[in-house]
Amino acid sequence: MEWLTVVLLGFFLGMRHATDADHVVAVTTIVTRARRLSAAAAVGLLWGLGHTVTILAVGSAIVLGGLVIPPRLGLGMEVGAAAMLVVLGALTLAAPLRGMRRRGDAGEGHVHPHGHGDYVHSHLHGHAPGAHGHDEAATPQARLDRWLGGLAVYQAVRPVVVGLVHGLAGSAAVGLLVLGTIRSPWWAVAYLVVFGLGTIAGMALITAAIALPVAYTAARFHRFHRGLAAAAGALSVALGLLLVYQLAVGGGLFAASPRWTPE
Repeated sequence: MEWLTVVLLGFFLGMRHATDADHVVAVTTIVTRARRLSAAAAVGLLWGLGHTVTILAVGSAIVLGGLVIPPRLGLGMEVGAAAMLVVLGALTLAAPLRGMRRRGDAGEGHVHPHGHGDYVHSHLHGHAPGAHGHDEAATPQARLDRWLGGLAVYQAVRPVVVGLVHGLAGSAAVGLLVLGTIRSPWWAVAYLVVFGLGTIAGMALITAAIALPVAYTAARFHRFHRGLAAAAGALSVALGLLLVYQLAVGGGLFAASPRWTPE
């Protein structure tokens, strides 16, 4: 029954891993632009896929190849994931802040989020001729559609990249955990695969749950929706900066003897 233990333990620990604070905050900054639950769940699936690729690659190298990650490199990977939170938060904050600034400067019109396909953003909007703020084709989404011939591959890039980076931050801990508890290296790799599947499933559920209030407020309560996006962005920046400080300063990233314990 060893296979059953591996499957159950790996899957449920993977789902629990998806609920880590930095993971949830990271996908929240992306999901604030999603208009449908299916799109939000897709973000979670793609994040989980990127995360699983890194976990499987690094974890297998630890289990099968005896890879040892130096403390400075381990800290650097975790700082990279924390810095990603800061970047995601800043990008999420930019849209509502820009919208509020434009509304303050404008004498006419109003600002609210609206969509062009799956792209949601805010700008000055009026109902008089020419007061929409831009032509329907003059959005980043429309430009990318033209440049890439309508392919939607680029829409998957951001959550996959974020998942890959966050996978680097946690791969050492998962690999060392498996190495210390499962003697057979191939069962250990199987555990990593199932762990990744659990992470994908857990993150898909989490992003769909987060998207419920986001999608509802986007259509009915525009100001509250902007507030949710701004709060998600601010939380992401704050958590990212805190983690960078704890890892770089507390962990001694640039000191002679860095201190790092995979968690």
